[in-house]
Amino acid sequence: MGLPIAGHLVSAGHDVTLFNRTRSVAESVTGATVVGSPADLAAEVVFSALPDIDQFDALVDDATLHRWRASGTRTLVVLSTTSPEKVRTLEARAARAGIDVADAPMSGGDAGARAGTLSLMVGASDETFELLLPLLRGFATTIEHFGPPGAGSAAKLCNQLVVAGTLAALAESVDLGRRAGLSVEQLMTVFHGGLASSRVLDLKEDKLLHREYSLGGSTVNQLKDLDYAVRLAEEVGAPLAHTRAARELYRRAERSGYGQADHSAVQEVVGP
Repeated sequence: MGLPIAGHLVSAGHDVTLFNRTRSVAESVTGATVVGSPADLAAEVVFSALPDIDQFDALVDDATLHRWRASGTRTLVVLSTTSPEKVRTLEARAARAGIDVADAPMSGGDAGARAGTLSLMVGASDETFELLLPLLRGFATTIEHFGPPGAGSAAKLCNQLVVAGTLAALAESVDLGRRAGLSVEQLMTVFHGGLASSRVLDLKEDKLLHREYSLGGSTVNQLKDLDYAVRLAEEVGAPLAHTRAARELYRRAERSGYGQADHSAVQEVVGP
C-alpha cells in the first residue's frame, strides 16, 4: 500500500524520497527520489508502510534514527496495523533520538490506497497531528485523531474486529447456502439490497463466489491483527467472545496453507 501512497504524495506536490526492500518497486514511482538504504532518507516526516513495527525495527537501528534527526527529521509515522504497546515502545526509542512518533493505521485496503480514499486512525500529540494533517489528506479522505501515540492502533484493532467478523460470517453464510442448495449469486444480490450489505461484501464478493484468493489482505496479517486485539482486550477487560471464535477460524485457515492468501480464504475452513 505504500506504493500508491507515495504516488499520491508526489502528485500533491511534496518532495518524496523512497526506500523499498525491493528497489524496483520504489523506482516505479515517477517523480520520487530513490535511495538504497533507510539511513539515506532525509525528510522532515518519515512514513513507514511496513506490515508491522517488527520489520521497521529490523531495518532501522538507533544510529539511523539519530542520522535522520541530524538530517532534519521531526516525525516518524507508522502506517502499519500493530499493537498500542509496540507503538509506545517505538515512541520511547525514537524519543532518545529526538524524533516524535505517530501511528496512523490504514483501512480501505489496496483499492483505497490506489484511489487515495483511505481511512486513517491517528495517534499523535495535538501539535504533531496538525503538522501531519496536510500530508495525510494527500492519500486519505477520513482522518480521525483518537489521542496520543498508540490510540490510533487501538482504534484500528476495533476496525479489524468488524472486518474479520463480517468476513467470517459471510463465509459461513455462503457455505450454508451452498449446502442448502441455494444460488449463492442470488444470496449476494439479497445481501446487497438489505441490512447485510457492507463494504466487506462489496470488496470480497467475487473472491467468495469464485474461491479466488489473490491479495487483498492476507490471512496471516488478519490473524496477527486479531491476536493483537485479543491481547489488548485482556489488558482492558473486554471479553471479545465473537472475535475469539473468528480468530480460531483464521488460525485454521493459516494452518491449512492459506496464510499468504487473501483472508476471504477463511471460507475454506468454515465447514467440518
